[in-house]
Amino acid sequence: MVRILFIVLLTFIAPSTYALTQVTATVDRNPVTVKESLILTVIADDDVDTNALNTAPLLSNFIVGRTSVSTQTSMVNFKTSRTTKWQTVLIPKQTGTIVIPPLTVEGQKTAPITLTVLDGNDPAANSQRDVFITASVSNNQVYVQQMLTLTVKLHFAAELKRGSLTEPELTGAAIAQVGKDAESETIINGRRYRVIERTFSVTPQQSGEFMLRSPMFSGEIMVQSARRSNFLSFGETKAISVLGDEVPITVKAMPESFQGHWLPSELLTLHQEWQPDVSQFKVGEPITRTITLTAVGVSEEQLPELTLNLPKGLKVYPDQQTAHSNVTNGRFVSQTVNNFAIVASQPGQYTMPAVDVSWWNTVTNRIEVSSLPAQTINVLANEDVDITNLPATPLNNNASSTPTGPIETVIVEKSPLLQWLFLALWILTMLAWLTVELLRRKTNGQSEHQVEHSVDNLQLAILAACKQGNGKQVLSLLVPWFNGLARNNNVSTISELKKYCNNEVLVKEIDNLQQALFGHSAEKECTRHWDSKPFVAALKTYLKQKSANSVQPLGSLNP
Repeated sequence: MVRILFIVLLTFIAPSTYALTQVTATVDRNPVTVKESLILTVIADDDVDTNALNTAPLLSNFIVGRTSVSTQTSMVNFKTSRTTKWQTVLIPKQTGTIVIPPLTVEGQKTAPITLTVLDGNDPAANSQRDVFITASVSNNQVYVQQMLTLTVKLHFAAELKRGSLTEPELTGAAIAQVGKDAESETIINGRRYRVIERTFSVTPQQSGEFMLRSPMFSGEIMVQSARRSNFLSFGETKAISVLGDEVPITVKAMPESFQGHWLPSELLTLHQEWQPDVSQFKVGEPITRTITLTAVGVSEEQLPELTLNLPKGLKVYPDQQTAHSNVTNGRFVSQTVNNFAIVASQPGQYTMPAVDVSWWNTVTNRIEVSSLPAQTINVLANEDVDITNLPATPLNNNASSTPTGPIETVIVEKSPLLQWLFLALWILTMLAWLTVELLRRKTNGQSEHQVEHSVDNLQLAILAACKQGNGKQVLSLLVPWFNGLARNNNVSTISELKKYCNNEVLVKEIDNLQQALFGHSAEKECTRHWDSKPFVAALKTYLKQKSANSVQPLGSLNP
C-alpha cells in the first residue's frame, strides 16, 4: 500500500520537477563582421516542442538562415536532466551595435545580447574573417540590354568541408554563369586564403535604379574542437554563411534617337576574308566570303544576322552562322562568323554593296556604323564552263510561230442561210486551230526555258556544296540535276545515274563520295574528309563532252 502511494505521489511531483525553468542564449563570436554569419545557440532546460522557438524578432537586423534542433536526456546520480537546443545561423545586415532581442520559449525568455558588428575593412575584423566574399562589376552604369560581368571571389582561410554558392539577383535581368570556376591563393594581412572565382553575365531588361545582390555562400568549415585529451584533439564542422555586398546599378533606357536593331556595345568591328585570296575570279567557280562580327558587352544572341545583297549575275549560298563568346580582361566578348559562297554566272566587273551594322557606342553615347566598304571584283570567262545565255525573248514571239497559208477567195453571189453557216463554222475552226497552236508553242518554250534554268541552278548548288565540302548535299542534288540535263531519262537512284551517264571518271568520283559518307571509316570518324576537287574536275569534263556530242547546247554552269 505504501508503495502504491509513493508512485502516485511521484506522478504528481514529476511535472513540476522537470518543468521548463530557464532558457539561455549565446553566440559563437562577438564582435562579428557585417555580411558574415554567426551562430546563435538557444538552450531550454527541458524537452519541449521543437517549434517552440520564434525567430521572427531577429528579422529586422539579421538575415536568418537555417535552424537545427536537437534534444538530449542525461542521468547523473539518478538525477535526470533534459535539454532542447536550437542553433540558428544569423548574418548581420549593418555595422555598429546590434541587440539580439529576448526570445520566448513557452513563456520563458532569453536575456538580450549586445553584438558588435565590424565593417569588412576594419583592421579589427581581420582576425575574425575565416570566410568572406568580394564582388565587382565591369560597369555600374549600363544601357538596357547591355551586358555587364559580375566577378565573385570566395575567400576562405579554414578548411572547407562542403558548401554551395547561390546565383546573384537583379530585378528584371537575365543572369548566367560564364565559364568554369577558377581557383587561386592569396595572402591578405599576413593570412593565407584560398580563392574560388566565379563570373556571371548580367543583362538588364528594364531601365531604372537597382541593387545587384551578390551570391550567398552556405556551407561547413572545419574548426578545432573544444574537447581535448592528453593524446588526441578532435576536429568538428561548423555551419557558416557569408553574403556578398550589394552593388548599385543604374540602367539607362534606349535613346529615342536610335532606330533599328538595338545593339549597345563598347566596341563593334567587322572583318572579312576571301578564299581564294585573288583579285580576279572565273565564271562558275565559287568564291567564299567570310565576315566576322565581334562585339563587346553583348551576348551572342543579340548579334544580328548578316545578309548580302548582290548585283544580278552573282548568286549567294549562305552557310549556317556560327557564334561563340568568352570573357577577356573582365569584358564579355561575343562573335559570329558568317560564310557566303558566291558564284558568278557571267564574266564582267561586279560591285558588291557595303555591309553596314548600326550600333550604339556605350562609351561615347552616340550612334555608330561599322561597315565593310563596297568592293569591286573582276570575273573572267572560264573555258571549262558553258556560258551560253538563254534567249532574251520568249520562244513564242518568233515570227514563224504564226502559221500562214494560201489566201482563199470566196465569191458569194447569193446569200442563202446555209452558205453563211458554213462560212461561220470555217472561221471558228481556223480561230480554234490558231489558238491551240499558239498555246502549244508557248508551253513548249516556257517548259524548255524552265528546265534549262532549273539545271543551271542545280549545277550552281552542286558547285557551292563542293566548295563547302558538303558531300551529303552534293549526293542529294545529283539525281534531279541529271534528269534535267538528260531530259529523256528519268532516273530515281544514284545507281541508275551511274549506269546511264556512261562516264567512268564521274562514276569513280561518285563512288569515292559515297565511300567517304557511308564507308566503315566514315562510321568510325563520323564524317571523313572528302576532297571535292577531283569530283568538280570530273563533272566539268563530263559536261564538256556532253556539250560537244549534243546538237543543242547543254545547261550551263551559271544560273
